Formats: sequence, structure tokens, C-alpha cells
Amino acid sequence: MTDLKDKIITEIKKIYDPEIPVNIYELGLIYKIEVSEKNDILIEMTLTSPNCPVAESLPNSVKENILKINGIKNVDLKLVWDPPWTKEKMSEAAKLELNL
Repeated sequence: MTDLKDKIITEIKKIYDPEIPVNIYELGLIYKIEVSEKNDILIEMTLTSPNCPVAESLPNSVKENILKINGIKNVDLKLVWDPPWTKEKMSEAAKLELNL
């Protein structure tokens, strides 16, 4: 299952926030990735702001990218607002990229 989770993370890292030149995984927008024994995927993610202009398209992109992985047929993606996203959730690589 770890191998599948790594593949999911790789696909998520291909998606970038249109306003910030960093992928959404390094930005800290993905809160949870769970893989069931049947390879059903649960993703909990947030956006940088509830008013984010890509509030509909970004979660769909995540779901579509994960569904491209061989063996995955179901992705349950939940958009969550608690805890709210802050810059502290960003990886060190993302902070370096943005000079923070």
C-alpha cells in the first residue's frame, strides 16, 4: 500500500495552485491520503482560501489525476476547511521556492 500511496503523491505533485508556483502537495493543501484494502482512496484537502478561484476545478484535477493510476477505481475527495490552511503547512521546499 505504501507504493500506491507514493504513486498518489506523485500524481498530486503534478498539480499546481494557479496563483502560487508550487505544487499543492508541497503547499500543504493535502491533509489526508488513505488507501483501503480494495484500493479505494480517501483524500482530504483544503484550499488556500474558501474564496479560491479554483475551488471547483482544483479538487476535480486531484481526483482525475489519482484515477489515472492503474488499479484505482474510486476516489472519495473531501474538501475541508478545518483546520484552515496557513503558510506553516507548506513544506520546507515550498518555503524555499517562495523565498519565505
